[in-house]
Amino acid sequence: MLRGLPKIDDPNVLVGTETCDDAGVYRLTDEIAVVQTLDFFPPVVDDAFIYGQIAAANSLSDVYAMGGVPKTALNLVGFPDDKLSLDVLGEILAGSAERLREAECVVVGGHSVRDAEIKFGLSVMGVVHPQKVLTNATARPGDRLVLTKPLGTGFVTTAHKAGDCPQEAFDAAVASMIELNRAPCEAMQAVGVNATTDITGFGLAGHAFEMAQGSGVTIVIELDRLPILPGLRHLIAKGHFTRASKTNADYVASGLRKQGRLDPVRLEAIFDAQTSGGLLISVAAERAGRLVEEIRSRGCHHATIIGEVRPKQDADLIVQGS
Repeated sequence: MLRGLPKIDDPNVLVGTETCDDAGVYRLTDEIAVVQTLDFFPPVVDDAFIYGQIAAANSLSDVYAMGGVPKTALNLVGFPDDKLSLDVLGEILAGSAERLREAECVVVGGHSVRDAEIKFGLSVMGVVHPQKVLTNATARPGDRLVLTKPLGTGFVTTAHKAGDCPQEAFDAAVASMIELNRAPCEAMQAVGVNATTDITGFGLAGHAFEMAQGSGVTIVIELDRLPILPGLRHLIAKGHFTRASKTNADYVASGLRKQGRLDPVRLEAIFDAQTSGGLLISVAAERAGRLVEEIRSRGCHHATIIGEVRPKQDADLIVQGS
């Protein structure tokens, strides 16, 4: 659809729609560029406050993925006020505000419409130095790949909606989804990295695929190294898949190669659509260990090296097992 839009010829547009990046970036001065993004979705949990937290963390993530610092946000609300009490919306906004305070990002307004179902998210503006913008199209051969959060939130939220999710799995997923990607972003700035993207609707496989295509490289994921949420084997065995699992698998099929003995659970996990997922970071091999240490020292204990970047081969994405 975007191919039919007029081409952008403004030299101050540093990141636009020509790549599959997480946010747009516009240069204001030689020292300041703005990062712009928005995201919203229906509830993934029943608790209104937690839903607001997740939506805010998810919306902020795109700014962090570009190496930026969130500054202001606008609320985007679709709400059936003819069916539900506005107290529910109040709880959603309160949860969002709590995460925004943690991010030191200020809500300056918003917009609401009556809708048949709840939808909530934010438009977020951040800042970044024009020469320090991170994109998903600059991974380099020889880099190591670091993932900062465990996979599996799609399976968990689907099981939760069906009333068939163990409490331990649900609690772990909520803790992951409300966790800001601020700490990994700060660690990236301290260490220096080459490329990054956040893992959301296209799953790890889809976002890694886009990074590979954008960078002109082949990405290798070592399946056995992937962090996953507790209870995932049980949820997969019971069939709690989202529709996106199939569409994500189809999306990468033409450029995917599988090799070795593959753990079926982790293989399914790479296609699972994530809500407020972690960052996938491409970093020089000699800095990868330090990056993981820096991220973990800031409280993100699941950060793990999960693969590497190779020169372009006959596949964009290689998933290999033991």
